[in-house]
Amino acid sequence: MERLLWCFLVLISFSSVSGQTDLHKKAFVFPKETENSYVSLKTQLRTPLKAFTVCLYFYTELARTHSYSIFSYATKQQPNEILIFWSKGKGYIFGVHGKQVLFQSPENTQAPTHICASWESTSGIAELWVNGKPRMRKSLEKGAILGTEASIILGQEQDAFAGGFDRNQCLVGDIGDVNMWDFVLSPEEINAVYLGSTLSPNVLNWQALNYEAKGEVFIKPQLW
Repeated sequence: MERLLWCFLVLISFSSVSGQTDLHKKAFVFPKETENSYVSLKTQLRTPLKAFTVCLYFYTELARTHSYSIFSYATKQQPNEILIFWSKGKGYIFGVHGKQVLFQSPENTQAPTHICASWESTSGIAELWVNGKPRMRKSLEKGAILGTEASIILGQEQDAFAGGFDRNQCLVGDIGDVNMWDFVLSPEEINAVYLGSTLSPNVLNWQALNYEAKGEVFIKPQLW
């Protein structure tokens, strides 16, 4: 009987490690430049993506020194299935299905920044919102359908599925409140998210996150 109880407790312990975690008011911290520190986010998509919205906060001092990855979603067929990337001296690069558009923003202040990026296949319209304010809409990969077997990485940019990292493109700083929906949020909904609402994200949910951290990554209270 005691042995059965011990086995049961071990199983509970393992399930809690691999289960969902509420990271409300927490952030992942990447304290230094590396090519092997990252967070892998786990999700199970049942159908290919024909639209999405990703919202998150990040906080870094890198904007004036080099480019860095903010959000990297890769499939085995396409390492840049979804990419949100800061390009030094240019602005935000938003990539879908291997194609990219640039939202010019030559300066990025050294303060916590909230962004939302959305895209839909039917129109090909891509949107980027920075700190609750929209940039001009752009056309990107109309008609594309995005794969479901995904490697979603924070802290590094994937040049291959779950790998191909370059320390010169890593994020040094904090990232948090990462949420993703399989539809395009309205302007009112994006403003609500910026002001603190969650709106029940159905792809990635920061308050019920399944993740695996590798290398030198820490969880600390948010600074925003």
